[in-house]
Amino acid sequence: MAEALRILKSLHEIGANVWDGLANPEMSRYNPFVSHAFLLALEDSNSTGPKTGWSAHHLILENDGVAIACCPCYIKSHSMGEYVFDHGWAEAYHRAGGLYYPKLQVSVPFTPATGPRLLARDDGSKKKLAEHLISICDQSASSVHMTFVPEADWTMLAGKTWLQRQDLQFHWHNNNYKSFDDFLAGLSSSKRKNIRKERKAVFENGITFKHLTSAELNEDHWNHFFAFYMDTGSRKWGKPYLTRKFFSLLSETMADHTLLIMAYRDDKMIAGALNFIGGDTLFGRNWGCLEDHPFLHFETCYYQAMDFAISRGLKTVEAGAQGEHKLARGYLPQKTYSLHHLAHPGLQRAVADYLKQERAGVEHEAQLLSEHSPFKEVE
Repeated sequence: MAEALRILKSLHEIGANVWDGLANPEMSRYNPFVSHAFLLALEDSNSTGPKTGWSAHHLILENDGVAIACCPCYIKSHSMGEYVFDHGWAEAYHRAGGLYYPKLQVSVPFTPATGPRLLARDDGSKKKLAEHLISICDQSASSVHMTFVPEADWTMLAGKTWLQRQDLQFHWHNNNYKSFDDFLAGLSSSKRKNIRKERKAVFENGITFKHLTSAELNEDHWNHFFAFYMDTGSRKWGKPYLTRKFFSLLSETMADHTLLIMAYRDDKMIAGALNFIGGDTLFGRNWGCLEDHPFLHFETCYYQAMDFAISRGLKTVEAGAQGEHKLARGYLPQKTYSLHHLAHPGLQRAVADYLKQERAGVEHEAQLLSEHSPFKEVE
């Protein structure tokens, strides 16, 4: 068979059925972020593109013209919007007289959620795609980074060529709960009382919530949510990544996999949280508000997401990057994984030594956090 690699400068160059057949072959394990619709919405809304420093460079591996593997890849001119930080590596490379940018980024832009990156049905095709990434990097970029990869792929590709990195997030796991009270029953007394106090304070302020998905979503909801997103994002990042058009495209192409949790006071929308519905996971992504109320963030982003997951029978809620405050609210530490290759041998060796120490630190932190689980001890 004749094997060939194609580079796509736009997802319009490949059919959704071809891409999704490799990205999400099983709906029970559906990941919304690697879907053709999600990545294309980022592109068509100008949230990604050369002007934003995210130039599409997607790889498609074909046998006799039939796609057998692909991956979302971007040429980056900066290190923003990735959530796996390599600014120190860039500075070291520049001090040595090199140019760190452009680099290759195999990831979902602005999305710190674990999911497939090498989209293929077998490990052999994944390894071939990974080899092509190394070849492209060594010819035309300083480095290639695969972030938030599944642990199995992280282990499979480990070695001198690909350097391993770890970090921690906090995820909530649905232990077949029938209600939020079922979840609370498993917590220690102090944690249970604290969560009840937080929820009570929100509702005593006259705040109510709606879970909007599918046909329930409309442009008025997105207008309000975009105002929340811009206000909070401007204070947090300086310049929010997503354009207004992106949210409209979600309603057009991904409404069934989109959940908008909106908070109301006196029938006025005051806050909201954007979530995406996977095969067995609810992914929390962005939030914002125009009114400050005690515990509003916790209720909108964490407790309401848990309520929705219980009602849908979803196994996990991933509430985004970082946040040790999530531990007391039932979200437990979970390791995340990334792979890195640097074309400069000296920098590769230096980063390898650094990552060895960093992994030890992550392991130690995970153990310490686990000792402070909010759940009752099992006798």
